[in-house]
Amino acid sequence: MSKNDVGITYIGGPTALIEWGGLRFLTDPTFDPAGSAYPTNEYTLRKSIGPAIDAATIRPIDAVLLSHDHHFDNLDRAGRELLASARAVLTTNAGAARLGGNASGMATWEHREIRSPEGKVLGVTATPARHGPAGGDRGPAIGFALTREDVTGTVYVSGDTVWFDGVREVSERFDVRVALLFCGRARVSVAGANDLTMSADDAVRAAQAMARATIVPLHYEGWAHFTQSRADLERAFAKAGSSRRLAFPAAGVRTDFTW
Repeated sequence: MSKNDVGITYIGGPTALIEWGGLRFLTDPTFDPAGSAYPTNEYTLRKSIGPAIDAATIRPIDAVLLSHDHHFDNLDRAGRELLASARAVLTTNAGAARLGGNASGMATWEHREIRSPEGKVLGVTATPARHGPAGGDRGPAIGFALTREDVTGTVYVSGDTVWFDGVREVSERFDVRVALLFCGRARVSVAGANDLTMSADDAVRAAQAMARATIVPLHYEGWAHFTQSRADLERAFAKAGSSRRLAFPAAGVRTDFTW
């Protein structure tokens, strides 16, 4: 198998551009400006940091990897407008039914193949995600495992999930080399003190299970309901003796990861 390079451009919140094998993948699109508010019947989400790259400059997009469509911190207004310009939107079955158009639903462990302009085949597998506590999650969500036929190793996008047996199973099924983990320990009042995304300790557990992976945190800044920050992640990884495993790409700049 060949040496591999994957490019990751951190845009903000849960949003990153992944360039691999001649294809461009965008995770949960959030492109609204800082100060945007999203009231619901139960709570209001507030965005504190705008995107490092404007939505108009991000094209072309081969596929949007959308963990779920029903929360604004994963798909805001400008992000929703961007979806139609992508070749495909991969998301939950429930999300695809709501979005229509170019959205395609995937069940857990379902596999799709996308061919690059150079003829390389890249696989996308939907991975388990639990968006909150057992029996009290915030609706269906999925993650994604990206693989290539000509490369050993997987790029994993967790989506909105806490650490649970489903994430452990990802580590057992795939040789993860880059793991984009949705952290921040998100909480909203209606869910009480329950974590809705990975805590710093959850991210350490995932790193321990995915022993060969570089950990790239997403979803740890930019929204008021995130209760942990980059500093919490750095402390937790330092305590675990794993600081070298942690990578924070500069916003708006492509960073290449090689294995």
